[in-house]
Amino acid sequence: MSKSQQLIILQLNDSHGYLEPHNEIFRKGGRTLTRKVGGFARIATLFNQTQIEHPNAVLTFDCGDTIHGTYPVVQSQGKAMIPILNAMAFDAMTAHWEFAYGPAEFQVLTHQLNYPMLAINCYEKDTKTLIFSPGTIIERNGLQVGVVGIASNIVDKTMPPSFSEGVYFTLGNEKLPNYITNLREKERVDLILVLSHLGYPQDLKLAAEVDGIDILLSAHTHNRLYKPVVVNRAVIFQSGSHGSFIGRLDVTISNKRVKTFKHQLIPVEESITPNPAVQDMIGGILTKSQCSMLNSVVGKTRSTLSRWRTLESTMDNLLLESCLEASGTEIAISNGWRYGAPIPPGNITMNDLWNIIPDNPPISICDITGAELWQMMEDSLENTFSRDPYRQMGGYVKRALGINFYFKIENPYRKRIQEFFVGGQHLNPAKTYQACFLTVQSIPTRYGKNRRGIPVKAIDALKQYVETHTPITSVLKGTIVPI
Repeated sequence: MSKSQQLIILQLNDSHGYLEPHNEIFRKGGRTLTRKVGGFARIATLFNQTQIEHPNAVLTFDCGDTIHGTYPVVQSQGKAMIPILNAMAFDAMTAHWEFAYGPAEFQVLTHQLNYPMLAINCYEKDTKTLIFSPGTIIERNGLQVGVVGIASNIVDKTMPPSFSEGVYFTLGNEKLPNYITNLREKERVDLILVLSHLGYPQDLKLAAEVDGIDILLSAHTHNRLYKPVVVNRAVIFQSGSHGSFIGRLDVTISNKRVKTFKHQLIPVEESITPNPAVQDMIGGILTKSQCSMLNSVVGKTRSTLSRWRTLESTMDNLLLESCLEASGTEIAISNGWRYGAPIPPGNITMNDLWNIIPDNPPISICDITGAELWQMMEDSLENTFSRDPYRQMGGYVKRALGINFYFKIENPYRKRIQEFFVGGQHLNPAKTYQACFLTVQSIPTRYGKNRRGIPVKAIDALKQYVETHTPITSVLKGTIVPI
């Protein structure tokens, strides 16, 4: 009988560039509240303490959506994060929003990391060869751990075209079984660990289909799993978003199988002492003028602005109100982005506005028929609620103002919407409406015509709206209603 050995696995996922402590939504019974958590300097402290307490027994992974999402990170095209990430001493990583700078630039960034970027499902279009290594083998506490990465498969399907220039993505599920077999039989590894950015529903299906996964670190869908799940012997967990939590899994390995496990979802609390070296790196990213700009107060909000609901959110209603006012259109559409830390009642700063929409795209307008609006929203519902997890390609449901509709979640694709209204009147399929939108994620190019921009960007529209209407109150309007 072989000796049992211990490993500790630490997970960060969907931190979205939140280098500093920030507000986060917490739920308590029927109430929600916000409190400050997170920050990479505190995460570094948690990592370091665990490694000191358990030398040579800790594996630390980043499941992606890391090098994008806040002003300092996006303005530097991700470069500002590289020294910080290297200081965190991750063992491996996979990706999603990292492709926002273009695949070529992302490869430049990965070459500066001290650990591998893994993706079994990202290929160069011309050669059909993998862009990144599909996996790696890590030795820890006398164990050989085979690690496989799966990047988000929606980059070339629902994201702006520049994100996938020259590359394409698969689910990775077809190649994964053979890769696991190779790791088991040829490399003789003791454990198979998968880093996935497919999403929690997708990962549950993947684990059910593919034998041989011991541990699967999930990401993309911002699930806070207070307990892991076990599917086909694979232990699966995911750890929230914005770096507000760290996932920890203590496992005992015997005869090349997980014998026991203990899981914790650890909030990155304010009581944690920041790592001084990492804090200094973060503090040196922005100039004094940039800090002054971000800290400047634009106005006030009476209500919590958050993005944590699947169908409609107060944060996006504010964003869309500002777009409507800037464009003069009757309809406003934005993508159902999940990232964006909540803003509690009180001051709204420029940093808050940049957190809402860090790419700061221009506002665009198009002419779109009623039939197209109906079909586009049916597509969005399918991308969010498809019965087949592999067809779920959110984000949340598209955000909208100027329309509202009622739908059945349980109905099949293209049969969910029951009634659809524009400006309080039943939608006319043959009528052409004018809509403003933010990026092709909001209104894909297959919908609408006469697409044109206006000389106003999202941040400018938000700033003008908040300054004009402060103190603001943003409420849920019943735009998209399940029945």
